Amino acid sequence: MPTPISPFTPTVLVGVLFASSASASVVIDWVTVGNSGNAADSSGYGAVSQTYKIGKYEVTNGQYAEFLNAKGSANGYGIYNSGMAGLGIAQSGSSGSFSYSVTGALANRPVAYVSWFDAARFANWLLNGQGSGTTETGAYTLNGAMSGNILANAGAGIHLPSEDEWYKAAYYNGNTSSYSLYPNGQNTITTADANYFMSVGSATNVGAYPGDASYYGTFDQGGNVHEWNDAVMYGSLRGLRGGSWANYGDSYLASSSRGGYTPDNEFNTAGFRLAAVPEPTAMILSSLAGFACLIRRKR
Repeated sequence: MPTPISPFTPTVLVGVLFASSASASVVIDWVTVGNSGNAADSSGYGAVSQTYKIGKYEVTNGQYAEFLNAKGSANGYGIYNSGMAGLGIAQSGSSGSFSYSVTGALANRPVAYVSWFDAARFANWLLNGQGSGTTETGAYTLNGAMSGNILANAGAGIHLPSEDEWYKAAYYNGNTSSYSLYPNGQNTITTADANYFMSVGSATNVGAYPGDASYYGTFDQGGNVHEWNDAVMYGSLRGLRGGSWANYGDSYLASSSRGGYTPDNEFNTAGFRLAAVPEPTAMILSSLAGFACLIRRKR
């Protein structure tokens, strides 16, 4: 097992459905985060002005392997890390004809050893219909970038969650208009509720801990793997939130804990989930409406 790497230092803070494609095979299980226009908590995080969707689960090995088999024949932009082999995704063949397989028992574990750029490219690929869809434009204009701070394009339909989107989905309760300290809706948490404190010694299947469910129905925002978000912090670092299976303490799972790492870094305790604005169904209806208008013009 690789040596766990944790980029987190706990701090007290102050102040799917996709564009249609015959080759589409990855389906994200979304949950809706409503209660738009909510206030931030005392830390200044969590306010989101619109309704949005966020992944119920972290992106899994099985889903990421579909991406690799579609776009990783030459492992362009390093979207595959050899460390993934020990966590469930194996590469075979030679450059230009690489293929990828998933150990069945590990298919539903969260993908790890992904950089912020890997996650952004996955988001672009989904937004562009999967299959042969490009990884370089869409939610993020990457065009080969492997470093630097690149922000989501305005109106990006599928993207890495902003820090506020991630935070609200994890800690906000729409019934009480209040925040909890942990993503289970409580101010206490134990290893019976979430996968952390080396209680298992590895990541587990997404959603394996019902006690970790948030008010909106997300799982594993506390424990399993840290998750990239779109925050730019401490200069060149990109945001990470949530605890991991390797954290020795519940403080890493708390709303008061933030982490940041260089966006090109890949390590065995970090993965990601996605967000969508506007709602994915609305994106499809809008696309269909545009297609219908095009047909009428041609007539």
